[in-house]
Amino acid sequence: MALGLLTAVLWCAFDQVSNWWILERVMVPPREIPVTGFFNIVLGANTGVSFGLFAGSPQSLLVVLGAALVGILLFMLWRTETLLGAAGLGLVIGGAVGNIIDRLRRGGVTDFLDFYVGQWHWPTFNVADIGIVCGAGLLLLEGAFTSRSGRDRSAGACRP
Repeated sequence: MALGLLTAVLWCAFDQVSNWWILERVMVPPREIPVTGFFNIVLGANTGVSFGLFAGSPQSLLVVLGAALVGILLFMLWRTETLLGAAGLGLVIGGAVGNIIDRLRRGGVTDFLDFYVGQWHWPTFNVADIGIVCGAGLLLLEGAFTSRSGRDRSAGACRP
């Protein structure tokens, strides 16, 4: 559990520092900064959830739902028995808490990473979102390679 909590705290801090840096240093004044032929730094605010779904919903509702999710994830972290699971849950928790802090402080989530191909742009996201996606990926890997008893499934899934 300690690994998961440490990961959550560090990822949340990384998210908040990156948001501060973008808001207070890089985007003064707000603009689009081309970095490569497929990546820009832009300033956005997401008042919804993933991909802007539920935009316009009361931020207080999204904060309460996010806090409830964090509570469930902390319970799962308390019960996890693997380092991969703890790291994955820590990243998701850290990202979720970072987004909750943004909602409370700014009324929405600060997004600034803009990847694109030609005229098609992936929805802008932030460091907290990276933690959530990578943490979910680690949890999927954990589920694919371990069973409830902690045995490696890849070494003979057909055996009893």
